[in-house]
Amino acid sequence: MNSLSMFRTAGLVLALALVAGCYRPVDVTVYEPGVYKGAADPLLKMHAKPEQKAALQERFSLIQADR
Repeated sequence: MNSLSMFRTAGLVLALALVAGCYRPVDVTVYEPGVYKGAADPLLKMHAKPEQKAALQERFSLIQADR
């Protein structure tokens, strides 16, 4: 084998190794539009509390006051 064909073979092996290393089986979950089917959101319970709503509103007003 001459050096050019060895270089091409090495390049091909390297390219195949890179492509094979990027492979990951994809598990796609299809959801219905407008229907949340994920895990329960812990922040949703926090947001239901009046003191949390007040804290978020205060933080929002501090940031948005200059606009």
